[in-house]
Amino acid sequence: MSQATSHPDPDCIFCKIVAGKIPSRKVYEDDEILAFHDVNPWAPVHFLLVPKQHIPSMAHVGPEHEALLGRMMALAPRLALEQGCNPYPQGGFRIVTNTGAEGGQEVHHLHIHVMGGPRPWLRG
Repeated sequence: MSQATSHPDPDCIFCKIVAGKIPSRKVYEDDEILAFHDVNPWAPVHFLLVPKQHIPSMAHVGPEHEALLGRMMALAPRLALEQGCNPYPQGGFRIVTNTGAEGGQEVHHLHIHVMGGPRPWLRG
């Protein structure tokens, strides 16, 4: 069910962040991906990885997104360490992607939460 669009959604807060219309605390940026700190962190380290392309959710991902998602997943460990997560195996981090209302998705632009740091966390 791939219904991604290369055009930004004018009502999407993450599209506005990608476009620089809403400020964010950037962690990383390249031509396809933006990573920024979550404004309501659940853990000592909590940032989001978002594709710059507007993809509403994981339910909209198709084969054409494999390379992009692979890059996002491969980038997460490096950024987690750079942002202060302790190394594996004693340290680590959590990767969460909520999909749809029943999956807890609040912003309908695909995003990956990366959370880590010493416990206890605020949530999760």
